Amino acid sequence: MIKENKQQKVYRILKGRIIEREYVPGQRIVIDQIAKELETSSIPVREAIRQLEAERLVVYKRNVGPVVAEVNESDYLDTVHVLALLEGYAASLAANNFPKDKLKELVQLNERMEEALEDFDIIQFSKLNATFHRIICEQCGNNFLLESIQNTWNRIESIRGVGSTLYSKRVKESIREHQQIIALLETGASKEVEVLAREHKVKTAENFEKRRKNLMGTNSN
Repeated sequence: MIKENKQQKVYRILKGRIIEREYVPGQRIVIDQIAKELETSSIPVREAIRQLEAERLVVYKRNVGPVVAEVNESDYLDTVHVLALLEGYAASLAANNFPKDKLKELVQLNERMEEALEDFDIIQFSKLNATFHRIICEQCGNNFLLESIQNTWNRIESIRGVGSTLYSKRVKESIREHQQIIALLETGASKEVEVLAREHKVKTAENFEKRRKNLMGTNSN
């Protein structure tokens, strides 16, 4: 394992806090405070923030400094639709020679997701779901594609937070679709799994939009 330098450490910590919603959208990131907390100078902190800014997780506000980026619903929907294409392609590549031991992991993860749903454990469900999709994408054999997917995952997490799609019937459908994806990966049906993986992600975006409109309608009455 390669030892990380100070800038990498600060970047990892700040990014994790943004994704896990410890730092919420609009929150100011105080450079001197972070530097003191992590026992480093302000230079690695500034470098880490610049990297986060390049990933659109942080923005600079005049007379304020760096703050966690705020994103609207349309940005979330656009990002999910792009992710649908990326994950669909990754699944099609992975299906060409998907390892049997990884298939077993997917089955176990899906079972644990059902258990988490029964317990209404939002965070656990979300983490298991993320691991499920990560295992598939990691088998695509295309490093640039995988990097693009990882960046898009991070972007989505910074937009909607952990587990925000759990409050819907869509989650039960998602588990069933996972079962279908596993079956297609097992048979090496690359074209079919690409379509299903893409639709699987798009349905999540469509459900989000439907729920958002219903909520707006309720609030307006």
